[in-house]
Amino acid sequence: MDRYQFKSEVIQYAKTIGIDAIGFTHAEPFSDFKLKLIEHYKHGRQSGFETGTIEERSEPKRSLPSAKSIISIAVGYPNKLPNAPKSKSGERRGMFARASWGMDYHKLLRTRLEKLEEFIKSRLPEVEMKSMVDTGVLSDREVARRSGLGYMGKNCFVINPDLGTFHYIGEMLTSFPFPPDEELIDSCGDCNICVDRCPTSALLGDGNIDATRCLSFVSQTKGFLSEEFKKKLGNRLYGCDTCQQVCPRNKGINITHHDDIVLEPEILKPELTSLLEISNREFKDTYGHLSGVWRGKKPIQRNAIIALAHFKERGAIDILKRVAENDPRPVIKGTAYYAIGQILGDESFEYIRERFEFETDADVRREMLQGIQE
Repeated sequence: MDRYQFKSEVIQYAKTIGIDAIGFTHAEPFSDFKLKLIEHYKHGRQSGFETGTIEERSEPKRSLPSAKSIISIAVGYPNKLPNAPKSKSGERRGMFARASWGMDYHKLLRTRLEKLEEFIKSRLPEVEMKSMVDTGVLSDREVARRSGLGYMGKNCFVINPDLGTFHYIGEMLTSFPFPPDEELIDSCGDCNICVDRCPTSALLGDGNIDATRCLSFVSQTKGFLSEEFKKKLGNRLYGCDTCQQVCPRNKGINITHHDDIVLEPEILKPELTSLLEISNREFKDTYGHLSGVWRGKKPIQRNAIIALAHFKERGAIDILKRVAENDPRPVIKGTAYYAIGQILGDESFEYIRERFEFETDADVRREMLQGIQE
């Protein structure tokens, strides 16, 4: 089979199944990326969510020994929420990051990759393939960059000429030697907006990121947050879009043509107090289809409490007191006390003093005291 002709057929088919961009690269090691990873780990900048060793993450043939090429795909997603409910006094709302809008992107991309696998298999029954979406060992962004889908921006996102940074990416290892595409030669130039606007200075300005300081990572952790991160989190329930929202390359881009990306304003921008006493079943039924809840409800609830503190929402005091006094989880209990202190200020001293005698957990007590500090 003619490699170039087959590649053309794959590209044409990809367009019919909702793939917005597709690129091809060889399956040789990502040598430069390996050096980057070594430096990354040396300075402790990894989030801990990464999968695989440095070798597995940089050498494709460790995942599929017969691999000769990699296909990278991108699917754009919306970055504007029509009919978004207003956040107002007495009804404060949080926000899920745009990557979590609609169907869980893992399922969305897997469906497209499965169809692509079936198409290739129908032409080449003997071909071997292995697809990955986010949870695989390879770096989706690095594969996309080498496949020509875009260049790596200072915000550490792959910037595609047509999709900007608002796109999901996944890849497929294959034993068929598709001709590789040229890498996209472009850069952010002197633009430094994302680096300057990052709330926690997580972006290092050279295409690298300290994941431990990125609010997208921080929002997904399950433990107590430091005072610095509590002050920076704002009303984010999951993820952070700041470095994408300020990127000039995203101006005028809003991908809305995918029928399987359904926007639900009340769910994507929920009323904060509704999250605090929600049952596991109700939480799963309401939010379980979002990729942003893969860590469960505790991080979302903790972030909702922090958001109420951010808004100084006095109307939430009664429910915050119920949570502080009755929730058995130290992280939720302690953060609720913190929020009460932040919202009421001096008015909370007597309540915190009285409750301090009942709380024996050292972390909870620390949060109680931190909440009433200026």
